[in-house]
Amino acid sequence: MTMNNSNQVFKAVLTTEGRKTGKEHSVWLRAVRYNDRIYFSRHKPDGDWFQNAIFNPDVKVKFSNTNYIGKAIYVIDEALSEKISELKYPGEQRANEKRVVLEVTLCEQL
Repeated sequence: MTMNNSNQVFKAVLTTEGRKTGKEHSVWLRAVRYNDRIYFSRHKPDGDWFQNAIFNPDVKVKFSNTNYIGKAIYVIDEALSEKISELKYPGEQRANEKRVVLEVTLCEQL
């Protein structure tokens, strides 16, 4: 699924399946669109949404009033993680902080 190639930051709802409950868990997050992927990041890997997506990579993402099904992976490429932080927090000190990053490839529109 191809998106507009422009890099942008926006608010999105990420829905994961609870790794313990099996129930849907949705959160509003700041997202980054980069190279036809959607990225979410956080300071530490202890957030439920992050752990849920690692446990079950089938996720849903909603933005611009459209719902998508996607596949999530944990980003291990340090350079890519740094790039996402720079895009997410342009000109801010926190862009330099180490973060864990989740990459979502959108598979289909719901």
